[in-house]
Amino acid sequence: MEVIITHVNADFDALASLLAAHKLYPEAKLVFPGSQEKSLRDFFVRSTFYVLEADRVKDIDLAKITRLIMVDTRQRSRIGRFAEIVDTPGLEIHVYDHHPPSVDDVTGTVEVVEEKGATITILLRILREHGISLTPDEATIMMLGIYEDTGSLTFSSTTEEDFYAAAYLLAQGASLNVVSDMITRELSAEQVFLLNDLISSAERYDIRGVEVVVTTGSSGSYIGDVAVLVHKLKDMENLNCVFALITMEDRIYLIARSRVAEVDVAEVALAFGGGGHSTAASATIRDLTMVETKERLLGVLHEIVKPRIRARDIMIHPLKTIRQDDTLTEAHNIMSKYYNIHVLPVLKGEQVVGLISRPIVERAMLHGLGDMMVEEYMTTDFSIVQADTPLREVQGYIVGENQRFLPVVEERRLIGGITRTDLLRALHDTLTPSPLAPPSTRKKAVAKLITERLSPDLVSLLRALGQVGEEVGYQVYAVGGFVRDLLMRRENYDIDVVVEGDGIRFAQVFGAQMGCRVKAHKRMKTATLFFPDGYKVDVATARMEYYERPAAPPTVEISSIKMDLFRRDFTINTLAIELRPGAFGQLLDFFGGQRDVKEGVINVLHNLSFVEDPSRIFRAIRFEQRFGFHIGKQTQGLIKNAISKGFLERLSGARLFSEMELILREENPLPMVERMAEFDLLPFLHPHLQYDDHAKALLTKVYEVITWFDLLFLEESYAKWMVYFFGLTDHLPLKDLEELSQRLSLSPRHTKRFIEGRGEGRKVLQRARRKRMTPADIYTLFKPLSIEALLYIMAKTEEKGIKKAISLFFTKLTAMKVSLRGKDLQALGIQPGPLYREILDSLLLARLVGKVKNKEDEMKYVKTHYLDL
Repeated sequence: MEVIITHVNADFDALASLLAAHKLYPEAKLVFPGSQEKSLRDFFVRSTFYVLEADRVKDIDLAKITRLIMVDTRQRSRIGRFAEIVDTPGLEIHVYDHHPPSVDDVTGTVEVVEEKGATITILLRILREHGISLTPDEATIMMLGIYEDTGSLTFSSTTEEDFYAAAYLLAQGASLNVVSDMITRELSAEQVFLLNDLISSAERYDIRGVEVVVTTGSSGSYIGDVAVLVHKLKDMENLNCVFALITMEDRIYLIARSRVAEVDVAEVALAFGGGGHSTAASATIRDLTMVETKERLLGVLHEIVKPRIRARDIMIHPLKTIRQDDTLTEAHNIMSKYYNIHVLPVLKGEQVVGLISRPIVERAMLHGLGDMMVEEYMTTDFSIVQADTPLREVQGYIVGENQRFLPVVEERRLIGGITRTDLLRALHDTLTPSPLAPPSTRKKAVAKLITERLSPDLVSLLRALGQVGEEVGYQVYAVGGFVRDLLMRRENYDIDVVVEGDGIRFAQVFGAQMGCRVKAHKRMKTATLFFPDGYKVDVATARMEYYERPAAPPTVEISSIKMDLFRRDFTINTLAIELRPGAFGQLLDFFGGQRDVKEGVINVLHNLSFVEDPSRIFRAIRFEQRFGFHIGKQTQGLIKNAISKGFLERLSGARLFSEMELILREENPLPMVERMAEFDLLPFLHPHLQYDDHAKALLTKVYEVITWFDLLFLEESYAKWMVYFFGLTDHLPLKDLEELSQRLSLSPRHTKRFIEGRGEGRKVLQRARRKRMTPADIYTLFKPLSIEALLYIMAKTEEKGIKKAISLFFTKLTAMKVSLRGKDLQALGIQPGPLYREILDSLLLARLVGKVKNKEDEMKYVKTHYLDL
């Protein structure tokens, strides 16, 4: 016998889930394991349609159940008598639930558990996948489930899929009038009196820096929908976290709501045998008085509430500082190098004694005061905070006292600083958490995504990196493209690590523990870890960079993770993931990278980005086309400005070639080349280089030929970028090719492959046009050419016969081998030397024309033609 159950005190989501599950399991019996909420009972009384025929618990023989389907719950404490059989051997249990895990969860044979706003959202997707249709009445009940559990799609637990599910139900004929009547009912007199009790008895507690409201109420008889009253109380008083204890009959009902990440109310409710979500939960308490319950609740809260954000959580460190006896010119030089620094702490020893701002320094320089000491003009009237100062106090200093930079000290020693921007990010995340919000870096956890997308070995490696960082006292982060592609669900297993500390020392400690070879790069303060299986991880010290002049190589100094990320090219590449054990999987996003990944836009971090490094223009185009993004409007304007000012002319040929090679290595570089032409970038490589109709048509053919060649899965490696380069420069004469090679600072080897490869390819193409070729002719003609040159002429020629000949060369002729080896020739008495190559080549041609077919024929051929020699 199959039975579908839900939780006691069933609500509309439970009802909707029962209905949906019955459509998946049509032979199963429906059973409410306990009572229903008053709103649900009222619905059964007032509705004119009955879509469920439920059996009573007492009519079910538990011993005959072979499959138990649980919906909207998986806690054994919430399924009444059915908890007696969940451990029965051989019982098949199917679970469909949207609640977070708890300690008394039942383990199912089949489990579909996702953190959505309502369980019906999950089941509705499954119904649609099975092509199961709904009546308007069924759609209405399911809509009630979504609206009740998501607060009419307003709770923070609501997901994108809940909205889509509601839209689908509306299209299936769900009645919003019925939903409105059932969800937005007027309060009864009893409910009004109870709500008044809750308002008047509310008490505020500061628990680990978080304000929590605990309120109590009572009623001699049972009053339904008390959760609605608590929700109204939260909205009326604008409470971030509220716990209501309500005595009714012989029980105490705990109802909790939270808007802050520091308080997971489901975890609190679980301590009382209840459950729910992190933002909404409840429990029914027996055998405790109100005083005992409240005392225990406060004890649980002190254990469970996470500490409020403190100054140390959002401060920048280490800082650029200046000594009090340094000159204003020195202060000006520092601010010129790091244009994002607007205030410098002034130190006397390790103590901060003042602040000097950019406007003051610039005005002083304007008045010719560069030789004056900083202490003459620094601000000495300022506030400081300790590392453990709560965010609320930090806000008071920066906003209330209009102090744009707040030093953080520990035992009078400067350890960090907080800017207005840091405060705004922290407040934004605390007050309005959102998947699109640019967080203060501590809110979004991606540990689950890491375990879903990466292999267990790679996850273990990330954890090991964090563990070693913890042991040596360093913060360790995964950064860059690896993090970006993880969020985009793209494969990328190249891990780059940034260490707040000495990256080289970290790499050496890690390498010693894990048996890795370490290669250090002291000038850039980086290292590479080489693992025994060939895998490698790049490790960098958190650093900041400044540019002495446009397009110059950067000068590097040690800094913080925030400043390290700020030096990167685009916001989508500024994401980082903490790896230390206590915060593994926490995503850091200082510059809106998540938002730009979500919206598919390429944005620079500051307006001088392309002035400092014009090569970023090529990377912007590469990322835009690779990901199907678009370059932001302001970023496009900055690109055009950098081009018009001629900053690209200052790039070295090596850097230009490096960016060009990366573009031509992409899976499909054609849109990138076209985008380069739109920005008029090709003349910076060579004045005569252009992307006209001829170049576009030839590059399209090159793309088709390369796609064909890659699908042959031959073992030969080749430089794909060079084939495209042949096509792009096809119209250039030899003199221009030589100039282009010089401009790009090509190595002698690359220059030879590039110029000679194209020239020899064209000569072979001319010879191939003049005659009909046998397999031996084809082999002899094409063998001297590189793979790149052959693919180039295959794309260039219009003659099908030549294309077929090149295809035959790759697919058949290059695979043809001679059976004899050097030792065989030596056994015949032929002395080793250049003659061996001549003999083997001759044998291969003999095979191609059919003169020899096996090893025996080859031996006869050699004896006949060479033995006397």
